[in-house]
Amino acid sequence: MSSFVVKTIGGALNATSFISSRYASKKALSLFASPRKGRYTEEQRQVVSSASFEELSHEGIDIATYRWGGKGKTILLAHGWESNTSRWAYILNDLKVQDYNIIALDAPAHGRSGGKQFNAVLYSECIHVVAQKFQPEVIVGHSVGGMASVFFMNDTHMASVQKMVLLGAPAHFTGVFSRYKSMMGYNSRISNGLDNIVLEWFGKPVDYFSAANFTKSIKAEGLIIHDKKDRIIPFEDAQLFASRYKNSELISTTGFGHGLRDTSLTPKIVEFINK
Repeated sequence: MSSFVVKTIGGALNATSFISSRYASKKALSLFASPRKGRYTEEQRQVVSSASFEELSHEGIDIATYRWGGKGKTILLAHGWESNTSRWAYILNDLKVQDYNIIALDAPAHGRSGGKQFNAVLYSECIHVVAQKFQPEVIVGHSVGGMASVFFMNDTHMASVQKMVLLGAPAHFTGVFSRYKSMMGYNSRISNGLDNIVLEWFGKPVDYFSAANFTKSIKAEGLIIHDKKDRIIPFEDAQLFASRYKNSELISTTGFGHGLRDTSLTPKIVEFINK
């Protein structure tokens, strides 16, 4: 959306909040949790056409999974917001060369998975369902896929997972939420209302959902990769991860942006997985 449209929507909800802050806050949260893109284009379908497709289920939501079979380590790939499994096209061939058993999933409301709403907690639960079936040894998560993977590991401490790769991942939900509120220009009625709804839904305040803090309890080795000029998730988030995640290494890049889709990073990921 253009900045004009964003501010127009934010202004309209701000005005509504003076009539019903609860209604305006629920609308604001629905907007935050509704991806505008992430379903497959025809070109993107070609990326996953060679995979074995299987649907799993979580609380009535179909979870699309893709498998490129191999005899090596099982790698689970978790994409980010408004994306799908095709985002891994740049790295798939290199992973296949390693003969890894590659598993990927589409997040709720993305790709071929069901649902219309998305949040990192729900995504973590879907990752859990997929991980239970395929027992990955390594998880690679981009952006909120990395955050959701940390949430999953904090909740389950799945023994099979020995390593995690976090690509441009947000360190805490507070930052994500704050940037959304600021972008939309929400007033304090909506801002506080959003925080209250999160507390009602999940039984925890917004600042509880800190992926960086959760890594303190994770025994799996970590590789954190983040671009210093990431305009979506600040590099400070990577530094926070590195300071909390005791068994981890931080690799910084410059010029790869938030997507980090650069094949020069692949050897470093493969080396980390194989060591």
